[in-house]
Amino acid sequence: MTQHTLLGRHEDEMLWFQRREALAAAGAWLALGGAGAAQAQARSNVVDLLGDVLLNGQRMSRQHTVQTGDQIQTGPGSRLLFVVGNAAFHVRQNSRLEVGRGATLNTVSLLRLLTGAVVSVFGRSASRSIVTPTLTAGIRGTGVYTEVMPDQRSYFCNCYGTVDVSARGDKTLSVSSYHQSFWGEVEPKNGRLLTPAQAINHSDEELEFLCQLLGQQTAWQIAGKKGVKDGKGYMEERPGQMHPAMGPLPR
Repeated sequence: MTQHTLLGRHEDEMLWFQRREALAAAGAWLALGGAGAAQAQARSNVVDLLGDVLLNGQRMSRQHTVQTGDQIQTGPGSRLLFVVGNAAFHVRQNSRLEVGRGATLNTVSLLRLLTGAVVSVFGRSASRSIVTPTLTAGIRGTGVYTEVMPDQRSYFCNCYGTVDVSARGDKTLSVSSYHQSFWGEVEPKNGRLLTPAQAINHSDEELEFLCQLLGQQTAWQIAGKKGVKDGKGYMEERPGQMHPAMGPLPR
């Protein structure tokens, strides 16, 4: 398995996609036609659920459907895997998030992560965003990992694709083919609120698993090769925007 640095997480959390129940659930989901069939048949879009998960404050089961506008909370040792439209999400344990409503119930316009962590894959569509207490990411069709640390510091990895990343005035355009990562700081660090980070707490295989649910591939699967973590691809300033000179990303 591709292993990123672990920071405050357990390796077991990275191995969910290898578990027999997760593989069986994904196989059943695909055999039933995946996201398109779930929407057409008005059946549940939950692919897998483990442990205590609340949907809008009520205990959740595999038969429930996650819609935009809903709130999700996972307990210790729990997780949730679901698909909405052309987006797939794996919500880690001890997480709390809101799924913002788009033009329809099956279009995610905003994902607001308050605590915990989520792995996300988005197909191409109109502008969508991920918001944490200290960071905002404008999604254009990409795979990303987002985590809010106990001290409210936010971590965001553009695993592949193009993302507008900002932290209260510090802005950058991230173009990545293999894991470009950032911290959204609570307080300025060397005068910056958006700082470079290493790849932590997620793996290539998690992104590949979610892509499979959508009938997609990651950038490295399409290219047939992997790049260098934390900087393959590049960052560039957008014209007319303030952006601190972030310097080279650490390897």
